[in-house]
Amino acid sequence: MMARFLFINCGSEGHINPTIGVVQELISRGEEVVYFTIEAFRERIEKTGATVRTIDGEKFIKAFISGGRNYLPERINGLLRTADIVIPSVLEQIEGEDFDYIIHDSMFGCGHILAQILKRPAINSCTSFAESKASFDSMLEHLSQNIPTELVKTINDDFQSLTTKLKETYDVEIRSPYEVFCNPAPLTIVYTTREFQPFGETFDQTYKFVGPSMSLRSTQENFDLTAIKGKNLIYISLGTVFNQAIDFYRLCFEAFENTDHTIIMSIGEKTQLSDLGEIPKNFIVKNYVPQTEVLKYTKLFITHGGMNSTNEALYYGVPLIVIPQSADQPIIARQVAHIGAGITLQMQSLTATQLGEAANHVWNDPSVHEAVANIKESFQKSGGARQAVEEIFKFKRAYNGTASNPNA
Repeated sequence: MMARFLFINCGSEGHINPTIGVVQELISRGEEVVYFTIEAFRERIEKTGATVRTIDGEKFIKAFISGGRNYLPERINGLLRTADIVIPSVLEQIEGEDFDYIIHDSMFGCGHILAQILKRPAINSCTSFAESKASFDSMLEHLSQNIPTELVKTINDDFQSLTTKLKETYDVEIRSPYEVFCNPAPLTIVYTTREFQPFGETFDQTYKFVGPSMSLRSTQENFDLTAIKGKNLIYISLGTVFNQAIDFYRLCFEAFENTDHTIIMSIGEKTQLSDLGEIPKNFIVKNYVPQTEVLKYTKLFITHGGMNSTNEALYYGVPLIVIPQSADQPIIARQVAHIGAGITLQMQSLTATQLGEAANHVWNDPSVHEAVANIKESFQKSGGARQAVEEIFKFKRAYNGTASNPNA
């Protein structure tokens, strides 16, 4: 039975990329996908064969930020505020249409709420580490300890009024901050393995750890890979969001300019090459690098530790130095260090000497290479996008079995 999937994903690059292979696979197996995202990702998603509809990205971000930025409970209220942008827009654009399932991002896009409104079985697409209610609640409690007392009341009142409003408007119950921040569903696809997931063994069978979903990004420029084959290659990138770091890029020059390493450095779209001054001869510096291609030849990756970048590196067996910038990156950095696949450094106090020494350590430490080889094997065996779709089809079969059997 062909099914129609409604995909809701207003997130950033890191939330979109792992889903591309999944959508391609669904469509190649005869399913139909209508994908809601922001305009910036239209072309990327349309290439999969999905029908793309958009949500106003600027209004979405504005609503999200209006909740406050300093504390996790404020961000949760910000996510609740995006309901005013996302839900009317989606409902208006799908009026009169029928969908069999909803797939939604674990963090952006009111997926849990929309699944309740449309009364459709939901699948949660989780592009960072999974959170159980218990792990999330304890993190929330821990992060709420340093909120000034007068602010606590304001934040809590805000949460109450926002959830009450949703109840009145759409007749949906929101019982906890966990539902807002993690969008739980009867099936959660997690794009890593239990081996890499913190406390992986504590997650039940509704969580399917399918490993990295690798889809080849379209390259925006010709990149000569022949120049880097067989070299002692170090690749440096701070990802697509927190990459305006001229001092850091210069520090990398200082750390590696007189070494026998070839260094590829991706500086993002916001930094100009001319801002960096003289570029050492052994550096190739670009605004954009086809990351998955470059990682195949990389011996060491210096990264901000975003989930996609970390997954891709480990998938190709590349050891890491993680310099976390924000979001879930400190947690990912800790986990990389915990499994022994690399080390973590702090941007604030970083010196060129420290970075150079760290690189030598990771480069030469057999235990790091062993840990990386183990996780690489776990990643490559896990199936990625194809396995994700297998799990979705199992879910479909189980759901159709119960749906057509009134006594089930």
